[in-house]
Amino acid sequence: MIRLLAFLIVVFALGLGFAWLADRPGDMVVTFSGYQYQVSLMVAAVAVVAVVAAVMILWWLLKSLWNSPYTISRYFRVRRRDRGYQALSTGMIAAGAGDGALARKKTKEAAKLIRSDQEPLIHLLEAQASLLEGDHEGARQKFESMLDDPEMRLLGLRGLYLEAERLGDRNAARHYAGRAAAVAPQLAWAAESTLEELTARGDWDGALKLVDAQKSTRQIERDAATRRRAVLLTAKAQALADSDPAAARTAAIEANRLRPDFAPAAVAAAAALFKQNDVRKGSKILEAAWKAEPHPEVAELYTHARPGDAVLDRLNRAKKLQEMKKNHAESSMTVARAALDAQDFSTARREAEAAIRMDRREGAYLLLADIEEAETGDQGKVRQLLSRAVRAPRDPAWVADGVVSEHWAPVSPITGRLDAFEWRAPMERLGQLIDSHEDAPASAAPVIEALAKPISEKKPAEVIDDAGQGEAGGKDAESHEDHVKPITAAAFAAVPTDAEAVEPAEELARLPDDPGVDPDEEAEKSPRRFRLF
Repeated sequence: MIRLLAFLIVVFALGLGFAWLADRPGDMVVTFSGYQYQVSLMVAAVAVVAVVAAVMILWWLLKSLWNSPYTISRYFRVRRRDRGYQALSTGMIAAGAGDGALARKKTKEAAKLIRSDQEPLIHLLEAQASLLEGDHEGARQKFESMLDDPEMRLLGLRGLYLEAERLGDRNAARHYAGRAAAVAPQLAWAAESTLEELTARGDWDGALKLVDAQKSTRQIERDAATRRRAVLLTAKAQALADSDPAAARTAAIEANRLRPDFAPAAVAAAAALFKQNDVRKGSKILEAAWKAEPHPEVAELYTHARPGDAVLDRLNRAKKLQEMKKNHAESSMTVARAALDAQDFSTARREAEAAIRMDRREGAYLLLADIEEAETGDQGKVRQLLSRAVRAPRDPAWVADGVVSEHWAPVSPITGRLDAFEWRAPMERLGQLIDSHEDAPASAAPVIEALAKPISEKKPAEVIDDAGQGEAGGKDAESHEDHVKPITAAAFAAVPTDAEAVEPAEELARLPDDPGVDPDEEAEKSPRRFRLF
């Protein structure tokens, strides 16, 4: 566009010049070799312009002829390069689509048309073709050859890292990732693998520096960086809890400041403060964490903040937690545990049953079973509650990559991933649902009717005589357990006059999970069999 505009300006200037000469007539006289030439001024101007144009055209023709060999060779070289890049592009597309044969064909074609030292992508296409063909050793050698080229070094490290990950060689993968992170710390994959290596060997300070570098280069969001720092500081506090209490206290308090709702950070900070007899500040940290999300570890440490407290004092502290978070199952469970330790069975039972109503889970039934055993010792009810616990949903726990742990850990024991543990219920077991009638209070035992008709309707009864029935009567009694035969008038006639009168036995109501007494054992212990009268 600019060149066209310049051309138009030149033409317009020439036109103005010729118009100006046409308005001013004149002659031009030239004397050359004894001859005198006289022409008009307009003709002379036209002749000068024509001569200049002819010289320029002649110069262009001579220059074109002189540069024609280079121009022709350049044309064929550009054409060859275009064909090579077309083959390279087709090969990359084939490699991405998984067509190993076409990728290998286009690799050879591109290598013939383009020199590999001029285009590094040929090495990448060759390595990808080897991977598609299953030649992992050849691909690894190609990636290793890339390490000598500064332009291809990161690509070679990335390929070697992926190959080490495929083979399951964690050490080699982290080695290549560390080299890449040293050259280019902005690479996310290298930084993440290096972070896993640092956390695996417990280098929490190095991991914190790496997280700060990721945050400064904007590899991760600000919230993610804050969460990672809190996790690393909590892990550092736990590691230094015994060797350096002061450093552990500083790290735990900073972690709690970054994430006040993170239970492990709150527990670590409070434990460090309790060791230094700062019960007031530690309790405030636990109370803030409890208000954010009730956690059993927070409750356990809060109720046992002072080791010398009596059981009633711990119960009062548990009730204080309950006041902070009312109508929550974990609050009721905390009070129930403290009440059980204080042998306040009524409070413990009431709170445990309240926890079951709010969140029916395994731990609540187990706690209620402990209360029942400590208060009454009724093994039947205890077994009933234990059977409910088996079928109830599991309590929340620290879960990471399928591993269930009672205690929090900064990294996953399976993958080594940082901040992998989550506080949630593990995978539900089969048959977890409990029928609604099983959730009724244990005091409301089901009534088992022994007679189909009211007792007030007095009718003649049949006498079961041990001597008359003998062995057959015993077998019949065993086969028809818990069955009462109808009373007839003939039975009254068969009653001996000296028969001993006994009161009708009341059948005890059995709990659903109580196996009762084996009839054979009962028969061996009793000298005589059951008699109605």
